Amino acid sequence: MATRGPRPADIVLTETERVELEGWSRRRKTAAGLAVRSRIILAAADGGSNTEVAQRLGLNRGTVRRWRDRFVEDRCDGLLDEPRPGRPRTIDDD
Repeated sequence: MATRGPRPADIVLTETERVELEGWSRRRKTAAGLAVRSRIILAAADGGSNTEVAQRLGLNRGTVRRWRDRFVEDRCDGLLDEPRPGRPRTIDDD
């Protein structure tokens, strides 16, 4: 019999969180990474293991686990990009 890892945390979304995540996953101006993270959380909230969500979205199971854990810890703010290390930009977009 195969052993399974720890059970992933259940994700229960508030209506506000669901609306925000659905907006991020559908909006054209959303960064691609944030859109994928939003889809991961929406799929996880609909039920299923990390493996099932990964297969459904065509992703690696570790990716699903990472974003699921970050969402449980920091909710929607955990899905946003963190500042990158290194020297700050000297030329802005303007």
